[in-house]
Amino acid sequence: MKISARNMLKGKVKGIIKGPVNAEVSVELPGGEVLVSIITSKSVENLELAEGKNVYLAIKATNVMIAID
Repeated sequence: MKISARNMLKGKVKGIIKGPVNAEVSVELPGGEVLVSIITSKSVENLELAEGKNVYLAIKATNVMIAID
């Protein structure tokens, strides 16, 4: 697999909440942190995602915002 995104993280699917159009996929990283991605329910099916499956997170953002109280 080759991809232009420079930020690649490997993790394991922790949970999937599937809706009629989109799904919320939680991925646990090796250090225990959890990242959540919203993808289409069709993509969940196409990728055959299930709890415990090893996946890669490709992060490509043009903006990352920082806020303080």
